[in-house]
Amino acid sequence: MKAVYIVNPKQIEVRDIPMPEPREGEALLKVLNVGICGSDLGSYRGTFAYFDYPRIPGHEFSAEIVSVPKNDRGLRRGMLVTGNPYFNCNACSSCKRGLVNACMDNQTMGCQRDGAMCEYISMPIDRLCDGKGLSPEILALVEPFCIGYHGVKRAGVKQGDRVLVIGAGTIGVLAANAALSFGAEVYISDVMQSKLDYAQEHFSYAGTILNSSPEAMGRAVGDITGIYSFKNRAAETGGFDVVIEAVGLPSTFQASIDAAAYGGRVVLIGVSKRSLDFNFTVIQKKELNIYGSRNALTADFEELISRISSGQLRMDGIITDRYPYQKAPQAFAEFDSDGANMLKTIIQFPGASV
Repeated sequence: MKAVYIVNPKQIEVRDIPMPEPREGEALLKVLNVGICGSDLGSYRGTFAYFDYPRIPGHEFSAEIVSVPKNDRGLRRGMLVTGNPYFNCNACSSCKRGLVNACMDNQTMGCQRDGAMCEYISMPIDRLCDGKGLSPEILALVEPFCIGYHGVKRAGVKQGDRVLVIGAGTIGVLAANAALSFGAEVYISDVMQSKLDYAQEHFSYAGTILNSSPEAMGRAVGDITGIYSFKNRAAETGGFDVVIEAVGLPSTFQASIDAAAYGGRVVLIGVSKRSLDFNFTVIQKKELNIYGSRNALTADFEELISRISSGQLRMDGIITDRYPYQKAPQAFAEFDSDGANMLKTIIQFPGASV
């Protein structure tokens, strides 16, 4: 079969490799669509810490079941599925406490182990999720949607909350859409006006904020949430009930802290290797609730599929670019050079349009 490999930074090859041989409790899957995510791009650039070369990337996928052992989950040959790609160890303290998404020895497909960017994969059946009639393209979006969905759930977003999502990339837009589905008043921010315009055109948020500078960001937050003056102190903004950071930069984490209301909730989804020196007393002063959000649970996948299939969540406009697997080198190169203008790029394998 054919498989896409990141051989070295900036070097992609399509190779011939043997077909997988499913082990006990595993299904054989014919891969249809695979998304390129931020970690895949970091692996391509050589900046992602959790990657060894060469490796097959990809953990956002849709597939058709080719063969599956007898099971009580209703999985059968010909069914379209996606799957939870975060392999936990079942032995660490996190796993023993049920926090399998925060496994201390997590191995994500396409990162610490080979991924889905090949014609066939095998996968444990307890990690597979029935697509419930969703198209192969939409199913390939479930994993990145789960990242934002899990974060929104961590923050307890509810009807009437005023939510700011910082970052209008795929994860940010999907997190914003998840917040919308819970009845929140959602605003989205980014450093690029073109990304904000695209997001607003397709999803009609309550508003957008161009993060051109900390001062401009502060003024916009104040305009939306109110500015309050205190005796002998500088004016402060009212702030957002929930701020979701979906970029992974020190500056955007600082912006999240600054934009949160007193008693507000901050969710960190973005990943960074860089540190931030900031006055942490503001956490105590504002009595902030700060949540890390890592990966997602199989339950998140199943909930999200049900909500999408019932029409509660909009998915149109997320995929902007499609490439056949033979053009994977071009797809990665163009995503690397022009990713700011590409929301979600997918790699298509034979049968992807079924």
